Amino acid sequence: MLKKLISSLRSPLRRKRAVRTTPEIVGSNQHPLRREQFSRHAVSVVDRLQKAGYQAYIVGGGVRDQLLGIAPKDFDVATSATPEQVRAEFRNARVIGRRFKLVHVHFGREIIEVATFRAHHPQEEGEGDSNQASRNEAGRILRDNVYGTLEDDAQRRDFTINALYFDCSDERILDYAHGVHDIRNRLVRLIGDPEQRYLEDPVRMLRAVRFAAKLDFEIEKHSAAPIRKLAPLLREIPSARLFDEVLKLFLSGRGERTFELLLEYELFAPLFPASAKALARDPEYTGKLIRQALANTDLRIHQGKPVTPAFLFAALLWPALPARVAQLQERGMPPIPAMQEAAHELISEQCQRTAVPKRFTIPIREIWDMQERLPRRQGKRADLLLENPRFRAGYDFLLLRESAGEETGGLGDWWTDYQDASDGERRGMIRNLAASPDDGGAAPRKRRRGGASRRRRGPRSEGAGNE
Repeated sequence: MLKKLISSLRSPLRRKRAVRTTPEIVGSNQHPLRREQFSRHAVSVVDRLQKAGYQAYIVGGGVRDQLLGIAPKDFDVATSATPEQVRAEFRNARVIGRRFKLVHVHFGREIIEVATFRAHHPQEEGEGDSNQASRNEAGRILRDNVYGTLEDDAQRRDFTINALYFDCSDERILDYAHGVHDIRNRLVRLIGDPEQRYLEDPVRMLRAVRFAAKLDFEIEKHSAAPIRKLAPLLREIPSARLFDEVLKLFLSGRGERTFELLLEYELFAPLFPASAKALARDPEYTGKLIRQALANTDLRIHQGKPVTPAFLFAALLWPALPARVAQLQERGMPPIPAMQEAAHELISEQCQRTAVPKRFTIPIREIWDMQERLPRRQGKRADLLLENPRFRAGYDFLLLRESAGEETGGLGDWWTDYQDASDGERRGMIRNLAASPDDGGAAPRKRRRGGASRRRRGPRSEGAGNE
């Protein structure tokens, strides 16, 4: 099916590239950027390479974000020097990567990433050196070490807003692809023919969504048009790379908006197939739980608080879990083993799509396991649960479930009160449970209309845990 999709997308007609052969020069009197605004280490790398006779510029997100008044997370440099030539200039440099060779220049904790100008791959089969460039039958780039000129490099950039080159020597911006225009108009636009560029690297579809969400831009209509029919191509991307992309999507501080765009462009299902099916079965509950988890995560990021991917993945996958547990119980498996087996299957399947590391899959299962243990409070169980290192994440997850409409019989309120109670009050709360006939059962799965329980332990808005 994928091969048919790919062949149907190949067409001899290609839109004209949006890259000039000569750049528009945006002089220092036409923009607010000054070299002092950039990382001094990035500027020193550019200066040193230029003094050695190479072309060198600060490029991409560092320029884009500065123009938008956003503090860049890092700074990249593009140069005419090869990776080996760059390494020869800096003792604190090392060449990394095989698919896409780069140089990392280390300045303490800061790393300046230096890339050699790239050129287009040979279009005809058999042309060029396969050790430098190669594609698979779908057109996806497998190896990308064909070097070229500054003009070639501008054409190889993915989006116009990332094809801006800042010259530290005279503070000019070289704009080859109308990037300044698109920044002013708040547009994410691919350079070149969108279908071809997505075929080269389907992850560009996720990058388009990420930039649109992060910058509050719109995806330009021609760049957006092919995404829905090309979304299945993400299934061919290595799972480890997709995990990294998912973290970038949901931990940018704009996770809730990202989720809406992934749904709009049908990109969520290739990333989270089981969750997408749960969303189709019960859009109100599943959508509310995921959106609330992402909103809480966004809030924590904006407040500078730590977040953990384990809590977020637990929330994204949770709506797919109850149906699997129910199926196993219908086959005669007891509740707790059914929960454990369903969790194992669900996480294993998700890891085939996004390679979630073990350091996160174990906490995911522990958070889910707490949902089965929190209803069991008789005797010393409640105090033992409070001492469990996963209690806080499990409790936060319980509140998240309730906020999405799950009926837990007031369990969230009980645990909130228990944490605030004195020792004597706690003993009374445990004695009162003796009249409850369902204390040994599994965590309730019923849904209710309305918001969370009456009272919570402060305005935590955890959403991503506090590991």
